[in-house]
Amino acid sequence: MPLQRLRGNYGLAMLNRFYQSIESITEGEFISLHDCLEHLTFNDQGLIPVVTQCHQSKEVLMHAWMNRATIEKTLTTGLMTYWSRSRSAFWVKGETSGHSQQLVAMRFDCDGDTILCQVKQIGPACHTGRLNCFYLQVDIDSHVVQLCTSAQSKSDQI
Repeated sequence: MPLQRLRGNYGLAMLNRFYQSIESITEGEFISLHDCLEHLTFNDQGLIPVVTQCHQSKEVLMHAWMNRATIEKTLTTGLMTYWSRSRSAFWVKGETSGHSQQLVAMRFDCDGDTILCQVKQIGPACHTGRLNCFYLQVDIDSHVVQLCTSAQSKSDQI
């Protein structure tokens, strides 16, 4: 189904009619994975953003991109496979570093334009060797950016 552009109180919004049509799904109902994949919204390069999260702690580990083929490979192998925009090639997380991600769950957002993958992370998620890629924290009071460790972010939540 084509996308439609709507202007409303919240500005310009993109609505995917398929995903809009399944908003009323209730617990215990099922939708074909094939149908959901067919109606995902990919950008002009055929990519969709993916947020990767630790399945246990729920900590956001990284953001990357997938295309239809990498989604299917991830679902088939259980290993997170992204699309490397810099290399224009498949990127199996951990293939060279050993810091792999095993897929635990995959979710599509309400618009079908973002994927959330919950993973079992083996080793650091970031190429810098840090546990996650979101280690630069903005201090909104002093308008500076500082290093944030996972331990710091967890203590902030208590």
